[in-house]
Amino acid sequence: MRDLGIVIVNWNTRDLLLRCLETVFASQGEVAFRAVVVDNASEDGSAAMVKRHFPQAEVIINSENIGYPRANNVGLRHLGYHAPGEVAAAAPRYALLLNPDTELPETALASMVRFMDSRPDVGVAGPKLVLEDGNLDKACRRGFPTPMVSLYHFSGLAKAFPRNPRFGRYNMSFADENEELEVDSVVGAFMQVRKSAIEQVGLLDEAFFMYGEDLDWAYRIKRAGYKVWYYPKVEVRHVKRAASRMSPRAQFEFWRAMLIFYRKYFRRSTLLPVHLMILTALLLKGGPGLWQEIRNPTPTR
Repeated sequence: MRDLGIVIVNWNTRDLLLRCLETVFASQGEVAFRAVVVDNASEDGSAAMVKRHFPQAEVIINSENIGYPRANNVGLRHLGYHAPGEVAAAAPRYALLLNPDTELPETALASMVRFMDSRPDVGVAGPKLVLEDGNLDKACRRGFPTPMVSLYHFSGLAKAFPRNPRFGRYNMSFADENEELEVDSVVGAFMQVRKSAIEQVGLLDEAFFMYGEDLDWAYRIKRAGYKVWYYPKVEVRHVKRAASRMSPRAQFEFWRAMLIFYRKYFRRSTLLPVHLMILTALLLKGGPGLWQEIRNPTPTR
């Protein structure tokens, strides 16, 4: 059985994907893996590039952009991972969600597998992600966006008091970036998940389109009794694209994801006045398009 099943979802990131796969297949150490690229109807020749330069990679081409979690599920099922109750094929011991805008050191894969082998209580782990400017990608270690944690973060209290464990929980800014740490979630740019955890909680929730699905997966896995761990002894480069951050669709989907996550886990325990304040804040941030999600919620897993 292989150690690792890697799923890379791609949408028009040919050049970044090329570099990512170069680093994946240059990996050293005792680790056996399969790598699957799921292409979401790219128009830049990404799939052809993968087939030409990386025949050892498996390629799945979708006819349309079906979103990040659904495309990852396509890759996970291809590797043999299935939802609880489904007939399961043999799958690698760990699944790895990997973004095409990451670059791996040669020993990253082997080191992450070795770490999780040493910690059977850890269901999800992620490395230290470093941006092009050398700074920490703050998303690589996170607290769940509960109503209070979100209030501290978006009100500016977290920025004003980053070392305060209460106010700084959203990005765990109270902890040194080189400190191993149990967290609520790591980011889907590099998210390694234990096979047994997937067998218990199932695949990603396709109610999300992009953003939030990693938080949701971590939440369900923690609820099943596993720990989520930030492991900075492995450092991975993350080339976050400015185009995605500035895209109106991406911004809308971020706030839609926050709405879905809130509704799924915190609505029932939130008093009506606070609930109305949260919905108002989300509408102000995400725009009137969120009203449709509020009125007709997307079914969740």
